[in-house]
Amino acid sequence: MPDLVVPVWAWALLAGLVVVLVSIDLFAHRGDRVDSRRRAIAWSIGWIGAALGFAAWVWWQFGDAAGEQFIGAYLLEKSLSIDNLFLFVVIFAALDIPMTEQRRVLGWGIAGALIARGVFIAIGAAVLSRWHEVTYVFGAILVVTGANMLRAPSGDNRILRWLERRLPWTRDRDGHRFVVRNKENGRWLATPLLVAVVAIELADIVFAIDSIPAAFSITEEPFLVYSSNVFAVLGLRALYIVLAGALVELRYLRFGLAMVLAFAGAKMLVAPWMHISPVASIAAIAAIVGASIVASVVRR
Repeated sequence: MPDLVVPVWAWALLAGLVVVLVSIDLFAHRGDRVDSRRRAIAWSIGWIGAALGFAAWVWWQFGDAAGEQFIGAYLLEKSLSIDNLFLFVVIFAALDIPMTEQRRVLGWGIAGALIARGVFIAIGAAVLSRWHEVTYVFGAILVVTGANMLRAPSGDNRILRWLERRLPWTRDRDGHRFVVRNKENGRWLATPLLVAVVAIELADIVFAIDSIPAAFSITEEPFLVYSSNVFAVLGLRALYIVLAGALVELRYLRFGLAMVLAFAGAKMLVAPWMHISPVASIAAIAAIVGASIVASVVRR
């Protein structure tokens, strides 16, 4: 059972903050203009600053332990969210989505991810509060997933191939439309934009099955797990623009993310006998991801 008691007003504050931040993100990236890399870097720094500001508020309101847990969960989710970016590159390339439309697709994808992750976190918290032994199941899943990630190629597009076979669609784009009517038989068809949105949503659900249990390895408090997910997901659109060209060259990053998942799983499995503090978790995650990035740069 989580020790932190979060009042209703704190949840209301988080909900209002999410609405404001999503509105800012949508307003700032409206239109067909393609963001420059410099502007995307500025936005990425801004989203990180917002997350740190919220962490400071959590620290002040709920104490040192809660602040450390939020930072640990946020860093973990931010690291694992990079795996989503590999798939974004594959989906946009396979469907020939231009840069002017990628931002619109990611906007809908991020909005759906915030809702889906909220549902997953609520279910996970309810299960853990009733059957705490499920943590061992979560831990085993994370370790196995980390091992599988080492074998799976980056940007595996099986989700996209599965979707293309089951969703009536056309490769012809029609402006910003997500659906068009077939002129011959009057049947409604999905455009590549809708296929991309659905593929991104399905991919995020798959990734959430791994990343949310990993966040529960840092803290079992739903408020901290969801808020860390919110701030990690909100910056994905800007982070994609920053890293899209470099993802292919970071050949060892996927190994680092696999090790992060395995570390989170191992932490859950050994929890009854060994306590790993949030500060130690933060240091381990930063060291693993940092080492994989440095190794990739040196290799290049």
